[in-house]
Amino acid sequence: MRRSMLGRLAVAACSLSLLTAFAPAAVGADGGASAAGGSGRSYKKVGYFTQWGVYGRDFQVQDLDANGSAGKLTHINYAFGNVSAEGKCFTGNIPGEADAWADYARPLDAANSVDGVADTWDQPLAGNFNQLRELKAKHPGLKVLISLGGWSWSTHFSDAALTPASRKAFVESCIDLYIKGNLPQDGTRGGAGAAAGVFDGIDLDWEWPGSAGDTDTKYRPEDKRNFTELVKEFRTQLDAYARSQRKAEYELTAFVPTAPAKIDAGFDVRRIMRDLDFVNLQGYDFHVSGEPRTAQQSALYARGDFSVHGTVEAWQRRGAPAHKLVMGMPFYGQGWTGVSGGGDGLGQPATGPAPATWAAGYEDYKALKKLADSGAYQVHRDRRGGHAWLFDGTTLWTYDDPQVLRAKTGYIREHGLGGAMFWSLDADTADGELMTAVDRGLRGR
Repeated sequence: MRRSMLGRLAVAACSLSLLTAFAPAAVGADGGASAAGGSGRSYKKVGYFTQWGVYGRDFQVQDLDANGSAGKLTHINYAFGNVSAEGKCFTGNIPGEADAWADYARPLDAANSVDGVADTWDQPLAGNFNQLRELKAKHPGLKVLISLGGWSWSTHFSDAALTPASRKAFVESCIDLYIKGNLPQDGTRGGAGAAAGVFDGIDLDWEWPGSAGDTDTKYRPEDKRNFTELVKEFRTQLDAYARSQRKAEYELTAFVPTAPAKIDAGFDVRRIMRDLDFVNLQGYDFHVSGEPRTAQQSALYARGDFSVHGTVEAWQRRGAPAHKLVMGMPFYGQGWTGVSGGGDGLGQPATGPAPATWAAGYEDYKALKKLADSGAYQVHRDRRGGHAWLFDGTTLWTYDDPQVLRAKTGYIREHGLGGAMFWSLDADTADGELMTAVDRGLRGR
């Protein structure tokens, strides 16, 4: 998960030499979960909603209702909440650091509101948070989690997790802001309890404990131990607050990496899995457009390379139960231009990231679908590997389409995994084509 795609591509390309490749091997369900006889009702379907997507992409919470995705999701992860230099959860109107305007101050008109009623000037909660509250009211059972960190906002996680006192204060601040909903006053918006009931838990997206992430993100060898203790502190405080509110539970999840080297550097798998409800596995960005050669970014199988299967195997080998592993899926593609060498374009040298709508080398599925439908690009598939790409002789895009997602959901059911996660919901088509494919696949249809 990322906020700054340009930084993400550059850093990921530079860090590939640190990652340990692995080949697929057989993985089976561990008995902790049932494939549920093909019914999707027992599976997690977790979609990330991006705070900034309401601007350029003009993707509003109401669009999840309009395109049918809200009725198929079990969880929405709101991306992102930031961590201050003082090790606290915070918000405000600080360019590049926090956006209270999008979160809870921006008024929505009737046409963009889930309940069809325009926001008033004096209501304490507006913006995305209020729309999420309305969406939950319309879709009982849907849970919303605040996702903390991401690629750009993991900067101060290591400091926040450093000592028992810092962990306690950090967790208290996050629960106060997001779970209790005590928002800073912003004109008529915010105040004590303004966002109470919006969030049903917390998703930890620290990228990465114990190893390099974004250029300014701190990391230490002791991060692995401290992350374990941070997870425990979140679990303890969330459970205590749930009891005080006579609520069944607040959920606690994490986004976790593919590379075995990063897993081993930052994650005591057996211990953290006791306190986490589930983890969302990185199932994409195995290769990125900052690299000099084209490659797959999200293959289900890839011998001698990163793959979804290899990621599942790596986490299970270290003690993670299958039913707590949720497979990450990209609703976007990685692209290269200036591709030479002929053939189908895969594995060939390229001059750089492909031009795109929002960031070079990164394109939403809805745009890639138009390229595929235009006839200008040929769709290529590695059916054994479970991935697809588009190539026009010069430019290549590697991506997941409904056919790939059907293979991946079949894998989830076959191996007793916990479900599917997607980055990000604003990249799907107007009619929610990818979300529908995942939902049907998990139902065995």
